[in-house]
Amino acid sequence: MLKDDLSVSKTARRKGSEKLIDAKKGSHIRLKEREDLSIIQKKKRKTQSRRTELEKLYGGKAYVGLRIPDPDTGSRENIDIVLVTKGEAVVVSVKNFSGFVSVNGDGSWVSESEGRHKVEVHPDPVEEAKKRASILESYLEQRGVALPEGYISYKVMIPNPKFRMPLHLYNDVPWNWGALILICFTLTNECKGGCLSWWQKRDAESINQQLNFILSTAPIWDRLELKGSKFVLGEFIEFKGKQEDTQILRYIKRSKVSHLIIQKTSMFGLAPSRLQVLYSFRDYRSEGASTSEWNEVTVRSSTEVLFQPGNSNKVRKFKLSSILSMSLSA
Repeated sequence: MLKDDLSVSKTARRKGSEKLIDAKKGSHIRLKEREDLSIIQKKKRKTQSRRTELEKLYGGKAYVGLRIPDPDTGSRENIDIVLVTKGEAVVVSVKNFSGFVSVNGDGSWVSESEGRHKVEVHPDPVEEAKKRASILESYLEQRGVALPEGYISYKVMIPNPKFRMPLHLYNDVPWNWGALILICFTLTNECKGGCLSWWQKRDAESINQQLNFILSTAPIWDRLELKGSKFVLGEFIEFKGKQEDTQILRYIKRSKVSHLIIQKTSMFGLAPSRLQVLYSFRDYRSEGASTSEWNEVTVRSSTEVLFQPGNSNKVRKFKLSSILSMSLSA
């Protein structure tokens, strides 16, 4: 009898320790997910900040988070920023490299963090930006815009003040914005002068209007706005929750809806565990949503949104109660 009690006690302790280990693993996974989300949110804020700085510095209009179809692979290529001015369209690739950077024989970049001896290898960002510029050019031509040769250029923006690079790798004079460093690589050496002289002879305004219309309607990432001024770019998958709630939300599809807002119920008699979802139907006659009419449904606050962040292969779950708004790409 005593042996049986000891055996049961050992089994209980073992199961207890296993639960503790599982709990620690779960905690570690949740911590890793929070870190991944934090990185996504920081990148989003930095990219939006870079867009504002580019518009102020060069004028024109900047488009962020484009997903341009690649005619060769059928997949979509992610472009951080496209800056459209009267003289050119610039594909800007934003990289947060830090430390001293060298270049391997195959073109890849190797960054070594100062003091940490942490070495990271990155694909050639210049070639990446060049490829994206080529894909954008093909996309614009497919949409009916005839571009002059050399009109599209590409740049690699490295805003990290801890970035260090050998001077012989600069193809253009870098601009310093305080602690920010912008390294410029143009598609052709004559691009700037050639574009400007060509545009002096043509009606640049007409093509500019075409470009702005096409880029404003080009595919982009879906966007979640979370509480605490946090944003996540990625792809909306679906709603999860009670069947009653998912049935109510079944009309919210990207083909029909462009924007929705989540807010607490204010109607008398409704439990605080329910949320109002306001959504507007997509207006294809103009850019974005039609704000003339908002539709409203009420669902449980436990309803979840399945969303895949742009730089992750994992689908994340977000409580509807943690979301302020969601924008859906067409």
